[in-house]
Amino acid sequence: MRSGDVAFRCNCRTVEPHPLVCGPYRVPFLLNLPGAAGADRVSGELYAVSARGLARLDELEGTERGHYERLPIRVEPTGVEAYFAEKSYAIEMWERCGKRGYWVYGEKEARGYVKRKDRPQDLSFLEQIEQFVSSSSSSDDDEF
Repeated sequence: MRSGDVAFRCNCRTVEPHPLVCGPYRVPFLLNLPGAAGADRVSGELYAVSARGLARLDELEGTERGHYERLPIRVEPTGVEAYFAEKSYAIEMWERCGKRGYWVYGEKEARGYVKRKDRPQDLSFLEQIEQFVSSSSSSDDDEF
């Protein structure tokens, strides 16, 4: 991201509870299932992003490849957008994660995160998600 394309604004929290779960390789997914039983209000950082920066983020988040979708979201104190897991697999991922999520994706939750370059290269991200949601869950999913 180029200098000037993004600026930190503040720490925020979602107005409505949303499930925040870890999918394959401990990648975080914010699920667009507002008010789902067991979901929490999610904390995170709010950034102002230029049009050029937003285009780059959309590319990185795979919005054209069905990885995530960028949608409006209400946070305290203002409304912004968040990258939600694509609706085509959100419910299955929520169920696969035992309908339990996190209120924040911090150091503890990220433990075991696998960088893209270190994940299997013979499968697309969607294929990895498909395998994850169709597998049986373990106690903390560290082995996926």
